[in-house]
Amino acid sequence: MTRIVTVGAAQLGPVQRDDDRRAVVDRLRVMLADAASQGCDLVVFPELALTTFFPRWYVDDITQADHFYETSMPNDATQPLFDEARDLEIGFCLGYALLETADDGSTHRWNVQTLVERDGSIVGTFKKVHIPGHESNEPGRPFQHLERYYFEPSPEGFGVWDAFGGRVGMMICNDRRWPESYRLMGLQGVELILCGYNTPLHYAPDPSQDPLQGFHNQLVMSSGAYQNGTFVVGVAKGGVEEGVDSLAESSIFGPSGELLARATTNDDELIVAECDLDWCGQYKNTLFDFARYRRPDVYGPLTAPPSN
Repeated sequence: MTRIVTVGAAQLGPVQRDDDRRAVVDRLRVMLADAASQGCDLVVFPELALTTFFPRWYVDDITQADHFYETSMPNDATQPLFDEARDLEIGFCLGYALLETADDGSTHRWNVQTLVERDGSIVGTFKKVHIPGHESNEPGRPFQHLERYYFEPSPEGFGVWDAFGGRVGMMICNDRRWPESYRLMGLQGVELILCGYNTPLHYAPDPSQDPLQGFHNQLVMSSGAYQNGTFVVGVAKGGVEEGVDSLAESSIFGPSGELLARATTNDDELIVAECDLDWCGQYKNTLFDFARYRRPDVYGPLTAPPSN
């Protein structure tokens, strides 16, 4: 019996600061319906899909940005997306900012993705692990990248869930640049990795990397797919958002590392690929048979404390 999951990568164009959440959800619903008409089982939306990429602005009092965060999922604004997905019997993965109050009364701010099955049930929520950017105001930049001010890094790491007939993992934006992200999920038998991203085309600390943004984006996801025998779905929020131009190029990669589909615009666009999860075994059981070929006895420095 084959295990084919038809996946739609639902790239978003810009979401401006004043765009209403319900209007954004309506855009997501349009792509959800399009995906259902093309036989998709699962639709993947970008990182921070419901709002503009607000870490580009500094505020003295972080609570002034609380309106960019969700406090529950689903909520009034997103319930129509959940309802439509359940009616269409299609699952989805949604990236957003989460404001959470712990049992001890402490407040936590996370960058998350929530995976929803075809019956509308929540499979799991992943918190971003590798938080890039800077922690404090740097007014000399053309725009800020204050993710380390607005979000905590996940204390939970990378999980893998049984869903859509296979083993599904998640990561968010900068996580895709780190080989450990893929390998930790690979060690748990992952067959499908879902990744939303917002990637400015200008990188202030080293502008020489600017023309390489698309190359690096493809490089890390292709190699991560191949080295762990898994499908990887990378989905952008691209285009010029609040004056900042961001990478589009949403892509789906097979466990061979080959590109299966890629967006051709920087606006709302759906790309689709049939993902036969049994294909993963051709790599997991041969070149990347971890039980046979890995050498964890000599990998000690990977988990040693940083030297700097």
